[in-house]
Amino acid sequence: MTVEVDLMDEDVIRAVGAIATGRGVAGVLTYQDQHVELAARLAHLFHVPGNTPTSATACRVQHLAQSLLTAVDIPSTTPALAGDADAAVEPASALGRPVVLKPRILSSHAGGHRAQSPREIHEASVTARNSHRPGGQCAGRGGTLIETYLDGPEIGVECVVLDRDTLHVAAVSRTFTDDQPSVLGTGHLVDATDPVLRDPRIGQLAASAVAAVGLSRGVVHVQMRLTHQGPRITEIGATLVSDLIPHLVHLATGLNLPQIAADLATGADPDLVPSQSRCAAVRFLYPCVTGQVTAMHCGIQAAWLERLVWTALPGEHVCAQTHASIRDRTALAVVTGGDPSSCRKRLQLVEERTGIHIQPGTA
Repeated sequence: MTVEVDLMDEDVIRAVGAIATGRGVAGVLTYQDQHVELAARLAHLFHVPGNTPTSATACRVQHLAQSLLTAVDIPSTTPALAGDADAAVEPASALGRPVVLKPRILSSHAGGHRAQSPREIHEASVTARNSHRPGGQCAGRGGTLIETYLDGPEIGVECVVLDRDTLHVAAVSRTFTDDQPSVLGTGHLVDATDPVLRDPRIGQLAASAVAAVGLSRGVVHVQMRLTHQGPRITEIGATLVSDLIPHLVHLATGLNLPQIAADLATGADPDLVPSQSRCAAVRFLYPCVTGQVTAMHCGIQAAWLERLVWTALPGEHVCAQTHASIRDRTALAVVTGGDPSSCRKRLQLVEERTGIHIQPGTA
């Protein structure tokens, strides 16, 4: 039997606590960032391993996380908050343009919008407030987060936090972006031998950031920009990162991040020894026109094509990439290879041989 409940309902939380008290709970784990605070509260209630609700909130509310980093001089982005689109222009100008605007409580993998002029800032703020999480929930009700735009490659450091003093870097993911104002990630690549893994600053910065927000247990995603001034933190996530990155880590290294997270949540010792060394990458395809999907086709089959999944089906409406969100992705492809270059070439080949037909229209 399936029962649908509101996980934000205090009565539901108390009922879950009462049921679990009689049956016993080995651990609490979530893979959705909107539930990290609830998971922390339940772990505390059941006396099982987990992070404090305060640290979970800091990762959920990125403005708070950035403030904690700034307070201890950890290189990060400079944030500001705006309650509505009209209020966004002044703080954005004060930070120094261009800026990136995104929902206050939505992971940046869902995309922000880069803006330069007051008009662009206003429009980007409206877009951010109307953004949706996977599943359709509106994410912009908490206001708009405004950040200084940082140039340079974007990486994600996938960390295993064993306790307050011990952090293990499991892998590094590199994000593909294009030159669109939407700043949407178009894919990711994990290289088991990425040179960044040998840079001691990366692990040290990740460990300092995790300590600053108070995380002490779990698989954590620390997002950075490799700027000319050095690496700077742009986001800290207290759950498994999205966009199939844990799957890429598994394909590239053999490390099973979901299993590691489950082990940590139940007090078990995780297996942190890689079993292979190669590259894996994912590419998300976006439409070039706005309209209704009418047909799709793919003309490629290969052992290195781990999966190709259509995420937009005939009859669905999609927006062109300049106005797109993650809900407008039409397909995703996962490939493997011996090095980053081969993965990039294979992704390009898949994109060239994959087609989608869209009947232009507005809605």
